[in-house]
Amino acid sequence: MRSLAREWIFRDVTNSKGQPRAASRFLSIRAFWVTLPLQLALAAAAAGASPAANPHYVGSQACKPCHIAIYGRWKQTRMANVVRDPRVDPQAFLCDFSKPNPFFKFRKSDIAFVYGSHWKQRYFVKRGSDYFVLPVQWDIVRQRWEKYHPHSGDDWWVPDYPESQMQRPTGPLCDGCHSVNYDIKTKTVTEWNVGCERCHGPGSEHVQAPWNFQHNIVNPARLDFVRANDDCIQCHSQLRPLANPIQGVYYDWAVGYQPGDRLSNVVRLENQRLGVHDFFYWPDGSAQKNRMQENDFVTSAMYEHGVTCFDCHDPHGTDNKDLLIKPGGQMCLECHGPDSPNGPRGSLEEHTHHQAGSLGSSCLDCHMPRIDVQVDSFSVRSHTFRFISPALTIKYGIPNPCTSCHKHKTSQWALDQLQQWQNVSPWRLERRN
Repeated sequence: MRSLAREWIFRDVTNSKGQPRAASRFLSIRAFWVTLPLQLALAAAAAGASPAANPHYVGSQACKPCHIAIYGRWKQTRMANVVRDPRVDPQAFLCDFSKPNPFFKFRKSDIAFVYGSHWKQRYFVKRGSDYFVLPVQWDIVRQRWEKYHPHSGDDWWVPDYPESQMQRPTGPLCDGCHSVNYDIKTKTVTEWNVGCERCHGPGSEHVQAPWNFQHNIVNPARLDFVRANDDCIQCHSQLRPLANPIQGVYYDWAVGYQPGDRLSNVVRLENQRLGVHDFFYWPDGSAQKNRMQENDFVTSAMYEHGVTCFDCHDPHGTDNKDLLIKPGGQMCLECHGPDSPNGPRGSLEEHTHHQAGSLGSSCLDCHMPRIDVQVDSFSVRSHTFRFISPALTIKYGIPNPCTSCHKHKTSQWALDQLQQWQNVSPWRLERRN
């Protein structure tokens, strides 16, 4: 009972980085035992009550009173701000209307939602009960307007929809991941954005009986690694529902999936075709498009050994980039320090042949190069964690981390340099480490 109490309390008694505070830890445990008789009485009353109806969604606001610290951190994340209503938040517009826009003209008053706040921003208009993405987007990185229009040969669903953007509703193509509890029949949601129940499942029973958290709410940390990762795979991958078309409509998200389920029961991941470079993959099977982190991750040694996404990322929010629990390579060295059996062997400099603190000694730049295309101006990191040999660049055109840094050098030069490293297998260089 005491250990369960600590787990429950520690979720919320945290500092700004989500770590338990020593003083709060003492006070919270004391408060728990002081109020224990009342909690047991409430539990007994609940046990005697009639069984609750099927659990339903209640929205993240219902979680806030008990999880105020976590709620506050999450509220600042991009998860909580994927789509915003500019009528409620006029600052949601990140575009510059004074810059030339030859693609599609619109007014602020036309827009029901803006989507995106980091690399790009797109604009939704509402027609009836459906939303549609305008054929223009704002490149946040380069501060300019760009055309937005998926063509044949791009996303798999393009042949199944008309050519006009105004005939491609976001409900089947986007909204399932950008909301909680999207209903494909009524086209309604419990809340927009990636709220608590997107990952934890319906929360009504947990709100009524929070002390029964082991049984009435999904905690991915208590799931096996497959179902735990499925919680993230549902949205951070390219996939197709097995039941497509559903009531005559093709969906691009995991219709029917609930946190805690086996995702493979309702979807399949986008097929790899080794040796083929297409919209989704490089010829070696590495993802070449954004929102394919999990297509990569499930092929990695990390996944094979039971690592979960939240071993490195905290979706509730951190002060670090990309919601990492620790900054950049510090996160990697938690498990891959010099004295770890996981390697690397020897010192960091011996492993990388670069000075410590340089880009050449960056775990992320070598093992997570930016080869997944987000917009023309920016790419995101690969999640296979495999080093991409320059030999693959020579054979297949896959970008490698060496010449991504040494831009003035050739891939053959990089390969020649690596072959001089005595602690690197020449046989592995022919493919990858």
